[in-house]
Amino acid sequence: MATPSNSWAYTAQIPHHLSTTSSTSSSSLLNMSFPKRSLTLNRNRTITANSALQSPSVLNFPKQPYHQQVITKDATSSPSAKPKTATTTQQPPHWNFLQRAASTALDMLEGALVSRESRSPLPKTADPRVQIAGNFAPVPEQPVRHSLPVSGTIPECISGVYVRNGANPLHEPVAGHHFFDGDGMVHAVSINDGAASYACRFTETQRLVQEREIGRPVFPKAIGELHGHSGIARLALFYARGALGLVNPSHGIGVANAGLVYFNDRLLAMSEDDMPYQVRITPSGDIETVGRYDFETQLGSTMIAHPKVDPVSGHLHTLSYDVVKKPYLKYFQFSADGEKSPDVEIPLAAPTMMHDFAITENFVVIPDQQVVFKLQEMITGGSPVIYDQNKKSRFGILAKNATNADDIIWVESPDTFCFHLWNAWEEPESDEVVVIGSCMTPPDSIFNECDESLKSVLSEIRLNLKTGESKRRPIISEEADHVNLEAGMVNRNLLGRKTRYAYLAIAEPWPKVSGFAKVDLFTGEVKKHIYGDRKFGGEPFFLPSSSTGEEDEGYILSFVHDEKTWKSELQIVNAVSLKVEATVTLPSRVPYGFHGTFIDSKALKNQA
Repeated sequence: MATPSNSWAYTAQIPHHLSTTSSTSSSSLLNMSFPKRSLTLNRNRTITANSALQSPSVLNFPKQPYHQQVITKDATSSPSAKPKTATTTQQPPHWNFLQRAASTALDMLEGALVSRESRSPLPKTADPRVQIAGNFAPVPEQPVRHSLPVSGTIPECISGVYVRNGANPLHEPVAGHHFFDGDGMVHAVSINDGAASYACRFTETQRLVQEREIGRPVFPKAIGELHGHSGIARLALFYARGALGLVNPSHGIGVANAGLVYFNDRLLAMSEDDMPYQVRITPSGDIETVGRYDFETQLGSTMIAHPKVDPVSGHLHTLSYDVVKKPYLKYFQFSADGEKSPDVEIPLAAPTMMHDFAITENFVVIPDQQVVFKLQEMITGGSPVIYDQNKKSRFGILAKNATNADDIIWVESPDTFCFHLWNAWEEPESDEVVVIGSCMTPPDSIFNECDESLKSVLSEIRLNLKTGESKRRPIISEEADHVNLEAGMVNRNLLGRKTRYAYLAIAEPWPKVSGFAKVDLFTGEVKKHIYGDRKFGGEPFFLPSSSTGEEDEGYILSFVHDEKTWKSELQIVNAVSLKVEATVTLPSRVPYGFHGTFIDSKALKNQA
């Protein structure tokens, strides 16, 4: 593995207790003193700024003088490659004199903004020392490594590639940063005849490509930076850079770091702020970005990160939301061969956080909940993502093949906020649609700092289409048995149909994942697989061993990181017995991340 000494990501990934060099500053998050650091804005002028980000860091950032670090392709593709250091003065050669002068002036304005922001401490939800500390910190790219050590035996039915997405910031943050803001990186473990290989690569979004060329982050971070007056100022700086041709937002501003779906012979990486990006697994097991994918010019808007592929029809169903202009929400689908349906505009009074939804055999289930976007809150110094206590949560039930929203049925479900929905199905005998999701309180705790501890309750929500009433109950009924369950899935061969089991991450201690739970949705029985002392993972991915076996016949795949040894592995766990079948030792650290999928060997050969 290449070890670029100047890469801030490589430096950040070494914990203090394993580092060969010790830092003279404390790593405590409670030490909030603000030492000075120089921001180099051009070759002849230096402005000294005081920033909360300059306080002693658990990330072990590089020492002064301040040079923004970038993970370069050269630094990660060849062990002998010379490391490169990028600074705020890196200006692409195609810029003309006026653009260079404008860039310098805007850099100076941004330096003043950073200095102003430093007068107040960052909230935990925007402080990079919290959000990307420890194994949440980024890593460099890893070219494919073959013949990895395997403990145990990989089941014969597992042949293909397990891929998982995650946030991995290319540059060291200069201001606020939320974990969700990082650039997308795909991690891939290819398995063939019991042997395994590993690679990880950035998804080459237009945002990443431009920021790599410029040498620093210039695109606004939706959660970490766009708060209050400074958020408005950052938007103004970005639009000014766009107007001057210093950046080009017309080809997308997304990070593609959240979801992955394999559809119509394409692996798509997604975040809801952009169109999907197509990435390809090469025959050697490496990863390459094909480009931003608009479904052969059919797609003209963003897509959420959790589209649903119906296991029977093969259709992909999805939503698109807009935080600025109406329609605030649209539904559409793609046939199995990629043909897009017309948009169905869903009437909403205000733009709403719509991270996930559900499908049944005949319907889509759309959550219209209390976390909303109010950009005007920035004018008064607040966050544009807020919890609206005056709004009533509801679910919209719409026919999958609807051409408009005239027949949508809205059913209220008070004080319900599900960041993820695991499944839904119809029960015609009672005129109900049953929704399975994790209800989170406080609803906006992921985005805004609050004193109340987060709680995520696995719940069954019954929506009566005839009476318009709803019922909600915790699936794990005993309060003493409560456990925070977030990130997971059901058997995708049964998506939209009645399922008995869900496999969900045990999000404790939040936001780490100490294991996963196999939950019987009918009885509430919980069986747990715990990764071990100071071992933590992420989303458990259920891979059925066949399409005709019992519902829970298959294996759970999950990346696991050992915080004692600072090593990562892929665990393969029998979904019936919850016994580890095999462990693949990985050549480099895998940060905690988001969502994944599995592509079998046959499908890999048919990639577009």
